[in-house]
Amino acid sequence: MAGEQSTVEPGTDVLIRKVDSHLATLRGGLHGPELELAERLARCLRELVLCTAQASAADRGQVRAAVHYFVLRRESRGRLLSVRSLAAAERVVDRVARQLGRLDLLADLGRDRPAPDDALPLGDALLR
Repeated sequence: MAGEQSTVEPGTDVLIRKVDSHLATLRGGLHGPELELAERLARCLRELVLCTAQASAADRGQVRAAVHYFVLRRESRGRLLSVRSLAAAERVVDRVARQLGRLDLLADLGRDRPAPDDALPLGDALLR
């Protein structure tokens, strides 16, 4: 019996599972606009992971960094992300989407406003 060959890169499934697992955790503690933001971020990240599966290592690295920023809860106090952390993750995800030319994946509801730090490299933006 012949198996179907997968065209998805090996790291893709891992990143999507990380996003989905983190979102499941957030659903237990967030409500209203915060939960909606977390779900938008997860949706954007999943799509970015999929659309860069065959892209350059640099593009995949940017997406991987955005996933880790969302998942690692850098500014958390306790188990769940603070609202401030979600806003920071939103900025990172939107920056990556802009840099990859995927404006359709912006998580930010105010899509018409320019991002003030788009000129900075992603690494510098992550350190802000």
